[in-house]
Amino acid sequence: MLRVAISIKAGRMTPSTILRRLGSESVKNKLYFAFRELGRVIRTLFLLRYINNPEMRQTIHAATNKSEQFNGFAQWLMFGGEGIIAENIRHEQRKVIKYNQLVANMVILYNVQWMSRKLKELQVRGHPIDAEVLQVLSPYRTDHINRLGSYLLDLQRKAAPLDTSIDFRFESVG
Repeated sequence: MLRVAISIKAGRMTPSTILRRLGSESVKNKLYFAFRELGRVIRTLFLLRYINNPEMRQTIHAATNKSEQFNGFAQWLMFGGEGIIAENIRHEQRKVIKYNQLVANMVILYNVQWMSRKLKELQVRGHPIDAEVLQVLSPYRTDHINRLGSYLLDLQRKAAPLDTSIDFRFESVG
């Protein structure tokens, strides 16, 4: 394995060549067997660290939850066809996914901007905004979105500028 790593680093062998050799999954392929066992050792070490470290588990759990929340939000926005992509061409499928993510990100931006304005208004009125308040907010709000229905498009109306100057001064909790 060390010779393989050195060969790749020296440029004598391309990673694609190694991947082709490893792709055979042959029990007789000693290189495949060695890398598979190394992968198992690394996975076992990670799992032992995961089991032993509650902070690491909380961090991974929180990150997984955020990812799942985004996926659920994007799925909610892509309501037509019950989330099934009807395209059979791979690049068209990718376009549908990217467009859905673009729409999701635009709604998230709108939500964050709207929540920031409202929080700033509360702060100006004398209501304290602390970390505890901010922790429970989510940009994945959907209750104000009219997915079905009619929309009035006024091309003459100017959009409110994006306010990047909103600055929160919040008190630490604890």
